[in-house]
Amino acid sequence: MHPSNSPSLTSTNAPPTTELTNGTSSLSAVSSPVSVAVALAEKLDTLAGFFGIDQKPTGSRDPYALRRAALGVLRLILENKLALPLRNILTDAHAGYANLHESAEATTDALLQFFADRLKVLLREDGVPHHHIAAVLALGDEDDLVRLVSRTQALGALLASEDGGNLLIAYRRAANIAGIEAKKDGQNYDDAADPALFVQAEETALHAALTATGPSVSSAIAAGDFSGAMAALAGLRQPVDAFFEEVTVNADDPTVRANRLRLLSEIGATMRGVADFSLIEG
Repeated sequence: MHPSNSPSLTSTNAPPTTELTNGTSSLSAVSSPVSVAVALAEKLDTLAGFFGIDQKPTGSRDPYALRRAALGVLRLILENKLALPLRNILTDAHAGYANLHESAEATTDALLQFFADRLKVLLREDGVPHHHIAAVLALGDEDDLVRLVSRTQALGALLASEDGGNLLIAYRRAANIAGIEAKKDGQNYDDAADPALFVQAEETALHAALTATGPSVSSAIAAGDFSGAMAALAGLRQPVDAFFEEVTVNADDPTVRANRLRLLSEIGATMRGVADFSLIEG
């Protein structure tokens, strides 16, 4: 729906419009598939057009109610549990216009970030910490909002558990040690650890757990089983704790030390299959 005083936009696929109430559609009345499709098409078309001519909201200014339109999109998708690849849909919406200032990629990237910001506000009203959704969004591999919210909720459940809380502490310890030593040595330790260089049983056990957990997490996430992915990750707690209790990372042998630092880096890499835990606060 283009405001009468908006910049000129020529759309080749402009859909019918829906009436806005307090900035978003009367969503409780929008439930039939056709009504939902029309309401979504109208809002996404509007957002793609305005972002395509670089008429984004700034500060408190939002003359074309684009924040409200974005919230309407979010609510329609989440309340109706629609599995939509937003990036592809927004790219198609951009293609429906002629002579836009911004490229399809730039417009889509800006809109996905815009939706992410609105989603943080929406979920915060439901008690979801903003840093939980930021940790999932940081991976950049989710543009399906229903999956993203489910993944964020599963992450929250993990962090609320004893295993999850302790695993977060271990992650921070591993990242801190690896980061400090990498800076001191002037090199990173992102390469895979070499099992042939393990000296203690706890190193071997942790490596085996990480090797098994990574694929389990990836498979569960691909299947939408986010609780299963978090459960797999929680299984790292015992081998990680045992490693820190029994193994001295800064061994006298520089080869063993470097290999142990690589093993610490693998903890972070495996956990990043679920979320960017460096963004978790508290």
